[in-house]
Amino acid sequence: MTKPHALRDYALVTACYWAFTLTDGALRVLVLLYLSERGFTPLELATAFVGYEALGVVTNLAGGWVGARLGLRVTLFAGLALQLAALLALGYDPSALTISLVLAAQAVSGVAKDLTKMSSKSWVKLVVPEGDSRGLLKWVSLLTGSKNALKGVGFFLGGLMLSTVGFQTACLAMAGLIALALVLAALLLGATGGGRVNGTQVEGMFSRDARLNWLAAARLFLFAARDTWFVVALPLCLATVLGWGSWRVGAFLAAWVIAYGAVQASAPAWVGTRSAGERVPPDGRRLALWTTALALPLAGLAAGLRAGADPTIALVIGLYAFGFVFAANSAVHSYLIVHYAESDAVAQRVGFYYASNAAGRLLGTFASGALYQWGGAGIEGLVATLVAAVVCVLVSAAMTVLLGRADRAQSQGLSSLS
Repeated sequence: MTKPHALRDYALVTACYWAFTLTDGALRVLVLLYLSERGFTPLELATAFVGYEALGVVTNLAGGWVGARLGLRVTLFAGLALQLAALLALGYDPSALTISLVLAAQAVSGVAKDLTKMSSKSWVKLVVPEGDSRGLLKWVSLLTGSKNALKGVGFFLGGLMLSTVGFQTACLAMAGLIALALVLAALLLGATGGGRVNGTQVEGMFSRDARLNWLAAARLFLFAARDTWFVVALPLCLATVLGWGSWRVGAFLAAWVIAYGAVQASAPAWVGTRSAGERVPPDGRRLALWTTALALPLAGLAAGLRAGADPTIALVIGLYAFGFVFAANSAVHSYLIVHYAESDAVAQRVGFYYASNAAGRLLGTFASGALYQWGGAGIEGLVATLVAAVVCVLVSAAMTVLLGRADRAQSQGLSSLS
């Protein structure tokens, strides 16, 4: 049975993560569209986000170690405090923003995001009873799905606030929300939260489990596939080629991310397999099928745009088809990392895994701006990013095949010992 205080603490951690996610999604749209309006090129915009993703690699590794040594409470507070500092820095004098300043502020925000995410996702393992695989899948999917839905709301708020109250007021308002979350967490969160582990060594940040390593490699290319076309190229195409205003771009991205989050949260009901009349959580072999399927909507969208299809219709259909399959992939990934992680090292394992996630986002973010600009900063540029995304998906699928073999070998090894 789960202890009541553990559920209370987890609810508070989740609320803090939700507040952070709102500001994270809004800030992404605010910075991207605000700098685009000021004449920054796609490659410059991608560069502004490089620090956000690059420091995520280091943060996830170091954050997992710190979380294991000092407790997830410390990493949660640090994440909220850093996000507060980033928002205040960006909102202080928007007219003086340069690529260097935005790069630094976004780097701080990237550290904040990964500390907060690692803390909240690792906390799930402390709430769900040991051995409850179906319960673990349900909790992880609910957390991840709700996070993505709220990030979508953040996208909408970012575009709406930019077109109504402006960049500075939006940043300061979000800083107030994060400050409130930080104060409430400091006052109410249990002092022992986070499962501190004594004797943790730095080398423990890296995994010796082949399943975790293949899963991390697959995650890297999976998120590179998404961000290569979604992060810079798609919003700029909507704003400059289709002529959409900032609030409309934000609303469109928000609707997609909210739908994506809803699909992800519902994944436990259908993403696994059936055995003896019950839904069995997915394994590495199941992930290989979902990853391979992701290439279809990307290739179809690229072909449609290249053939001259109406870009608005093609993007709506293609983006939602992609989102459904990607949500299934992400749900399985999020479940497997927590499932594979040892209970006494969950913070380190989740940190290691999400370091690869940040590496994939870094690769995708830079490629999104570079390929979009290289392709002419229009429909052809978007097609170039889609082709690159298909390549990343195929590489990720190859990694999941190897994961499936490692998963099967692990299961057979445990069976022989029983």
